[in-house]
Amino acid sequence: MTVPDDLWRVRPAHRGDLPAILDLARLTGGGFTNLPPDEGALARRLDWSLASFALAADAPHNELYLLVLEQVATGRIAGTGMIFSRVGSDWPFYSYKICTLKQTSRELGRNFSIQFLSLTSDFDGASEVGGLFLHPDCRSGGLGRLLARARYLFIARHRARFGSRLIAELRGQMDDEGNSPFWDALGRQFFGLSFPQADAFNALNGNQFIADLMPRHPIYTALLPEAARAAIGQPHAKGRAALAMLEAEGFRFDNYVDIFDGGPTVNAEIDQLKSVRTARDSCIAALAPAIAAPQRLIACGQLGDFQAFAAPLGDDGTRLAAATAAALGIGPGTRITHVDY
Repeated sequence: MTVPDDLWRVRPAHRGDLPAILDLARLTGGGFTNLPPDEGALARRLDWSLASFALAADAPHNELYLLVLEQVATGRIAGTGMIFSRVGSDWPFYSYKICTLKQTSRELGRNFSIQFLSLTSDFDGASEVGGLFLHPDCRSGGLGRLLARARYLFIARHRARFGSRLIAELRGQMDDEGNSPFWDALGRQFFGLSFPQADAFNALNGNQFIADLMPRHPIYTALLPEAARAAIGQPHAKGRAALAMLEAEGFRFDNYVDIFDGGPTVNAEIDQLKSVRTARDSCIAALAPAIAAPQRLIACGQLGDFQAFAAPLGDDGTRLAAATAAALGIGPGTRITHVDY
């Protein structure tokens, strides 16, 4: 039976996917901490992911689940997505929170609102989605939506492995050379590293050096250059579509920003995410040559056998096209989770 060319699936990354993942990492353009263009670092992440999928766990500890977007007919890998079960387990997960201090001068007859950045670890213990990257040639036809939302169905099918809150950090603003105006005005003054250097060090070694050297006192934004102030809480131009998808899912911006580039950190209660809250479980009962029904986002399998795809699903979630089922190795009796696509 011929595999449809437009059939794509999201599945756990295998060891043999490393060259394709490295090729994708080289296209990110920097500032993508979870997907560094370094073969050794990516191999370590892949090993971490494989160990996490193999782990028998009933609570989040410090797991990474690395997923890839695959064209089923060709085996082409065109995207990545990651889920971290719990941040802040090895060392604090730092963010800046944008705060406001209001002061009054009776002598001047004026009120002042002073904005400052406070170093926090408020998200310690939360789960995180990240590492979302799609090949530039594949940024159409809903593939980004499939890749992003498959992570939420993975969480729904393995709910005990994740916390109550989910966060996502978006890449901040950078110039054409990969420099961050926020980092140049702030972090560089304490670390003596350019943004590309600090970003690469963080990707390879973790951010413990932030704990060692970052000042603990509030940072008054009025003392920063205009370019740095303008970058606070703003996503990279290429990240605006990702932010829109996150907001549609139920994430919100609560004035937390990344300590490196000032990009926004958004968060949501996992059980209130649209893809988790509206997901339904059913069982494939029959196959048919064709299905006249709307497409659904469908997930099946557990842990290393997990896969998610988009396909028409008929008869209230129990009937699937035979060609799709054959290509994915599923059939009558397969338990699925599905949601509007």
